[in-house]
Amino acid sequence: MAEQIERPQYPTALGASDPKSITLLGQDLAEDVMGKVGFGELAYWLATQRRPTPGQTRVFEAVLAALADHGFTPTAIVTRLTYLSAPDSIQGALAAGLLGGGSRFLGVTEDTGAFLHDVVSSVDGPLPADEAGWDALALETLTAQRAARRFVPGLGHHVHKQGDPRTPRLMQIAREEELFGPHLSLFAAIGRVHPQVLGKTLPLNGAGVCGAALTDLDLPIELLRGFALLARTAGLIGQLAEELRHPVGNEIFLSVDLNNRSVPPDPYTPEPETDGGRHG
Repeated sequence: MAEQIERPQYPTALGASDPKSITLLGQDLAEDVMGKVGFGELAYWLATQRRPTPGQTRVFEAVLAALADHGFTPTAIVTRLTYLSAPDSIQGALAAGLLGGGSRFLGVTEDTGAFLHDVVSSVDGPLPADEAGWDALALETLTAQRAARRFVPGLGHHVHKQGDPRTPRLMQIAREEELFGPHLSLFAAIGRVHPQVLGKTLPLNGAGVCGAALTDLDLPIELLRGFALLARTAGLIGQLAEELRHPVGNEIFLSVDLNNRSVPPDPYTPEPETDGGRHG
């Protein structure tokens, strides 16, 4: 009898199928998921492998709505311009926009959530029980950041200088669902006390409050930017749909191409080596 070869196994609690059925998260995809589970609920479920409560779903979907589109940001512009250059590659246009999600756009969601999580998890003893306690923690945190000349993520916005309308609304929704946790509490406190440290008043931006809310939903810190990109994918599809009907990509291209000017070369000059420089 021929020796049986043991086949490798690749366990997964996500999608699996056999000739007669498809399962997802232990559910029958056709019978238990399709038409019964919303996409936002499913996205949360896929990431955590625990089904969200209605309140968690509402806060999570509010975050997705907040991050879906914010006008002609670099991610939207590059998506439209990539489509102009390669209209046969919708996936390329979408990918171009998503690849631009970084420390200045969309990545702030992850940066803020990670920053708040680091502060909250470093507290020795019980967390503050009231606004005064959170304000004291925020003041200590901001003072340390300023002394170290480190940036505080989630503060400031280039358009909404008097206040980002997404921030109070998302905080309101979290409170309504009793999901205003320690990260939102610290973020709100940073908004209250930062003028004492920075000497100026900056708005708490929408990307930052989304990071705080996602962290209070106990989502993986490492995936926070992924949720921002998930939301922005819908927005970029909208940008492409509008570009099909009312194109502006060519005008954006021509506004640069027809208004360039020739200047003399500006050769790069390396910084002089110092004793603290690298040595081969």
